[in-house]
Amino acid sequence: MNRKENKDTRYFVDLDLERRKIVTFGYGNRYEIEQKLEDEKCIRIFITKGQYNKLEKKQSEIKL
Repeated sequence: MNRKENKDTRYFVDLDLERRKIVTFGYGNRYEIEQKLEDEKCIRIFITKGQYNKLEKKQSEIKL
């Protein structure tokens, strides 16, 4: 992801509560990120940049 990161950047994980799985994770500007998801079974949890970096690193290791 080549988006600009600054003090308004927020990192998140979208979870499917019914299946107990991560749907997606990402980041964006705090004023542009949707906090309410369309699927009622999913929830968005905001995380730290360090936690996001760990997820991204693990994903790149798995894709090898």
